[in-house]
Amino acid sequence: MKKSWVIVCFVFLYLLCSCGVKKSLSARPDLTGLATVDTARIKINDSTFRLNNNSLRKNEYGIWELYLEGTPLERGLAAGSLSRELIKIQEAAFIGKVTELVPSAGYLKFLSKLVAWYNRKLHLHVPEEYKQEIYGLSRFGSKEYDTFAEPYVRMLYAHGAHDIGHALQDLMLVGCTSFAAWNERTADGELLLGRNFDFYAGDDFAKEKMVVFMKPDKGHQFMMYGWAGMMGAVSGMNDKGLTVTINAGKSKIPLMAKTPISIVTREILQYASTLDEAIAIAKKREVFVSESIMVGSALDKKAILIEVAPHNLGVYEVTNESQLVCSNHFQSEPFFTDQRNQKAIAESHSLYRYQRMTELLNQKEKLTPENGVAILRDRKGLGDTSIGYGNEKALNQLLAFHGIVFKPESLQVWLSSNPYQLGAFVGYDLTTVFEKLSSQQDWSSVANEALLIAKDPFVNTKAYRDYEVFRTALRRIENLLATGAAIPEDELQTFVRLNPDYWITHYTVGRYYYNHKAYKAAIIAFKKALRCEVTTLPDSKMLQSYIKKSYRKL
Repeated sequence: MKKSWVIVCFVFLYLLCSCGVKKSLSARPDLTGLATVDTARIKINDSTFRLNNNSLRKNEYGIWELYLEGTPLERGLAAGSLSRELIKIQEAAFIGKVTELVPSAGYLKFLSKLVAWYNRKLHLHVPEEYKQEIYGLSRFGSKEYDTFAEPYVRMLYAHGAHDIGHALQDLMLVGCTSFAAWNERTADGELLLGRNFDFYAGDDFAKEKMVVFMKPDKGHQFMMYGWAGMMGAVSGMNDKGLTVTINAGKSKIPLMAKTPISIVTREILQYASTLDEAIAIAKKREVFVSESIMVGSALDKKAILIEVAPHNLGVYEVTNESQLVCSNHFQSEPFFTDQRNQKAIAESHSLYRYQRMTELLNQKEKLTPENGVAILRDRKGLGDTSIGYGNEKALNQLLAFHGIVFKPESLQVWLSSNPYQLGAFVGYDLTTVFEKLSSQQDWSSVANEALLIAKDPFVNTKAYRDYEVFRTALRRIENLLATGAAIPEDELQTFVRLNPDYWITHYTVGRYYYNHKAYKAAIIAFKKALRCEVTTLPDSKMLQSYIKKSYRKL
């Protein structure tokens, strides 16, 4: 009987996929004029390329600077041609992460069908010009993953990766924190914003960072910070001094993809100059996950949160204050009674990071870009307690894809360089960037050296070196735990000494002892983990459960 039900389910899924997916897989944007667009890239040197007036260069801090102009197809094709090697690196890193989680070829094929069905309506919710850009990019995508999906379809799907990642919150792909301050809270009274973008898809994915400076044929000029192949915006500012950053909210797992958040924020960057215009754009798009969009406006001289969900939208503004903090829970009135939001506040690390950000902001009498960067780099817990390196309760979890600071009224922005947010924050002044790039007078970086904020001295310490060794050791021990292999006691103790204040350290050792029936040692390790700052309420309950089970097995 069970076998027949399995067959029925597979037949139903096959029919469902065949009927619902075929049209979406073959759908393409308007490609009029495609054949006439020049895609011949000229190599200036190993780190500098040009295509007509578009260009790509790598600065001395390891950040790629991409300049694009023209129609959507022209921009997309130029982006693809100029950054073709980088696009392949990012695809290999991201899809490699997927294949690592789904090692079986059969399961991967099934996953591709499931993803296609899930995204069957995605193309209907992405504006035409962004589909044209993505199509242009896809002409230079890798052929290696065509069995999963064709390049255009694959790259369209990738723009919803952030959304899917945080919908599956248990994977902890996202845990961002951001701030805004203005008037009496900043040194010169100007609006100042900062954020950590803690999207993690593996170390290889985070190596090559790209800032895009775009001069579209319609809308505002703008910059956005991300990676090759990404035409949506996760962090950005336009030439009107309007900024966007995104923070994940608690979502149920959606049943169908609609407009990716990064596409909504890209549209805001390109077409909004005020907070009201940004709200209007957000209201007209159907999203499929919950997200806080922090929008700063030079014209309005303040920042707000646009909190969007599949069937709800709220706008949060502070009153009688000049400071705004955002982590991963909602604050506007429409979400006061939302059960998922309340659960996120009670059980996740969002409230803790919110409180830590507020604590640090209140320690600064007047905020500047420099001490804003220092806040983003903070690795401690509430009250400056040591909570272990890599703890998700820290503002700097030592895994962020990037940190960024905006000064919208001056059109200045600072971008973090590797590693994490610890490398130098490279400054750019948009009042001169677009003038220099559009004229292509020389091929040097458009970064403003006078704005540079030096790297964090922490990168030169033994503690940092120990943390990098710890990360490698943690992966090794996790692999050995999966196989049941023995680990020498001295290796376990060395592992503990590398990061002793982190609860995961002791939990990992406890699991090893538990799996090898050394229950007394397991209890000691789990209790040490509980005395540390444990990330979430479910994590605390899990540790308590392990302790109870260990006592029962004695």
